[in-house]
Amino acid sequence: MGDSCLTPPQVEELRAELERQLARLRRSMKTTEQAARPVELDQTAVGRLSRMDAMQNQHLTKNLQEREELRFGALHEALERIEAGTYGRCSECDGPIAFERLWVVPEAVDCGQCP
Repeated sequence: MGDSCLTPPQVEELRAELERQLARLRRSMKTTEQAARPVELDQTAVGRLSRMDAMQNQHLTKNLQEREELRFGALHEALERIEAGTYGRCSECDGPIAFERLWVVPEAVDCGQCP
């Protein structure tokens, strides 16, 4: 596996960005977890549409939770690649991933040119 095209200061800048995004995501995940708690509806006091809205909101919240968990894992894996010295290399062609791409998507595993 070749060396990354990233300079040490760039790697540290991206590590800090990954950690910022993880912290932000942790806060969001707490909020989502609270919103995902089952809603107890009084069947006599709440209309059919309100129950349907509540069920739909729970479904949307569940989807958000799944996306947050996937992103959380991807961000952690990016930090692990930094530690392993493989961060900034494409998983497909082993070519470098541009700093600009990593700045926008720090968890990126491909160079953006590979299919």
